Amino acid sequence: MANENTKNPNVGNDSSEIAVRRTKLAALRENGMDPFQITKFERNACAAKIKENFESLQGKLCSIAGRIVSKRVMGKASFFHIQDASGEIQCYARKDVMGEEPYMLYRKSFDIGDIVGIEGEVFRTDAGEISVKCHVIQLLSKSLQPFPEKFHGLKDMDLRYRQRYVDLIVNPEVKETFVKRSRIMRALRSFLDNRGFLEVDTPILTPFEIGASARPFFTHHNTLDMDMVLRIETELYLKRLIVGGMEKVYEVGRIFRNEGMDTKHNPEFTSIELYQAYTDYYGMMDLVEDMMKTVAQEICGSLVIPYQGKEIDLGHWERMTMIEAVKKYAGVDFRDWETDEDAIACAKAHKVALPEVPTKGAILAEFFDAFVEENLIQPTFIYDYPVEISPLAKRKPEDPAFTERFEYFINATEFGNAFSELNDPLDQKERMERQVKERQALDPDCKAQVDYDYINALEYGMPPTGGLGFGVDRLIMLLTDSASIRDVLLFPTMKPLGGNKAVKTEVPVAATKETLETVAVNEKKIDFSKVEIEPLFSDFVDFDTFSKSDFRAVKVLACEAVKKSKKLLQFILDDGTGVDRTILSGIHAYYEPEELVGKTLIAITNLPPRSMMGIESCGMLLSAIHTEDGEEKLHLLMVDQEIPAGAKLY
Repeated sequence: MANENTKNPNVGNDSSEIAVRRTKLAALRENGMDPFQITKFERNACAAKIKENFESLQGKLCSIAGRIVSKRVMGKASFFHIQDASGEIQCYARKDVMGEEPYMLYRKSFDIGDIVGIEGEVFRTDAGEISVKCHVIQLLSKSLQPFPEKFHGLKDMDLRYRQRYVDLIVNPEVKETFVKRSRIMRALRSFLDNRGFLEVDTPILTPFEIGASARPFFTHHNTLDMDMVLRIETELYLKRLIVGGMEKVYEVGRIFRNEGMDTKHNPEFTSIELYQAYTDYYGMMDLVEDMMKTVAQEICGSLVIPYQGKEIDLGHWERMTMIEAVKKYAGVDFRDWETDEDAIACAKAHKVALPEVPTKGAILAEFFDAFVEENLIQPTFIYDYPVEISPLAKRKPEDPAFTERFEYFINATEFGNAFSELNDPLDQKERMERQVKERQALDPDCKAQVDYDYINALEYGMPPTGGLGFGVDRLIMLLTDSASIRDVLLFPTMKPLGGNKAVKTEVPVAATKETLETVAVNEKKIDFSKVEIEPLFSDFVDFDTFSKSDFRAVKVLACEAVKKSKKLLQFILDDGTGVDRTILSGIHAYYEPEELVGKTLIAITNLPPRSMMGIESCGMLLSAIHTEDGEEKLHLLMVDQEIPAGAKLY
């Protein structure tokens, strides 16, 4: 028996394999069988339908189509599997059924990855597998690229995100995630539609940057000859609609923020914002709880769902004010602070980072970030936020230092934000102007402006209104048990291969002279003439001292930017022990987190732990540093992916 290929094809993505496939295509074209000229293939069945209805379809002819994902040739007969949108099914090809010429064409010219149309008889093999006995096999599209070696279950997530089309083919669970994403979106829309909300669309391109803290992307409109901004939220336009008498509105919108990237953040993401007249933030709390329970039950069939090794109970929601939460988890009572100076002293005593404008309310929020958020594993509403960090929320009548605002948290992650919306145009104008001045004081190049048209809209009168905004992608992560936002985005934002770094060029082992010449031409030229390196140490170190450092290969399981830090990245590493290792490294100026997930690095693992930004860092990642034109350059040491986690360096 000749096993030409297997279900997990052991073929490399190399030039020789590609050349063979192109040769097969050329031969097909020469014989008038160009698959790319075929425009249509009529189907009357799919893999799942045949399996589900085998009793009624047995012995009958069917017409199916899909991609060849395995192929096993046994002389005059062969088995192969095809995959369509519904799943996989085995197909059986025999020379005496198909005819010698069609059978030999299939055997010699068809490869794993090719898309074929099949007409044949539904039957069950002696081994009991439901199959299709092929009468006709028609090549509909030739795969000129072989599947990457060992792609199934590949841990190099970077490649999977870049080549999602291959990821979807070879990893059925990935496709299931995105099928579930579509179902979640339908369930959310259905929930809101059934409660009388109207779905609307508002502009993505906006005329200027507003005073909010999120950094926007800029573009230029040629006809109007003006700079424009990709929206960072949909809020202000939606509330204009409330002013206009549309009492319940929502938008499923793409949002763009020119900020960091990690497992929870992507520069473009999907949000839902909704506004309801004549209710407040308590009404929004009730809506969130009802919505989360309804969608979870529909998608997962339960209110208790697994997420990254934890059980999340969406049937029970805790409610705490921010003051109560900080008192519970930090042991600090906001009411003990009489002045901003009291708050500053308390923050310094607890080693809490001071905000840019250190007021009592802003410092309370810093305490929350430092002590509380990490403890909010089960669904929790945190409400009554300081006015300093809530420019669009209505003040509490009984305590104007706080606003009627809440955020809700699951698994130590913020999932949504809601207000009793500020509808006082005078108060709103004052807050927006102050916000813009603070932005400009911190960044003189800031282009933020007050949206005076929105103020004008409020002056016509907006009814008491409750508003809610939440990131859809994080919700989908939760309901699909996905660790990273990139797992639930079909095409996450990625730095182009090569970027501003040297491109790695792989040369086949059996490279020809011509191949080497081609590589030499295409390889990026690096000019080292302006590079300065530190002088070598003059002192010798004995081998015993050197050997005390434990150098290990580590795999990057996750990486994200550390909150409140412009330099630090937090790595979760596999060091071969079975226990995740956390290391912080001040390299954010040189790398984005998403570039590093899946890479193999070198770490010193026996350094004593040290606390950085309230996080314990256990070790050090090795980097190469030099100076070029007076600017420091840094490259993390990345090694062969074949090196296992925990391998010791000598």
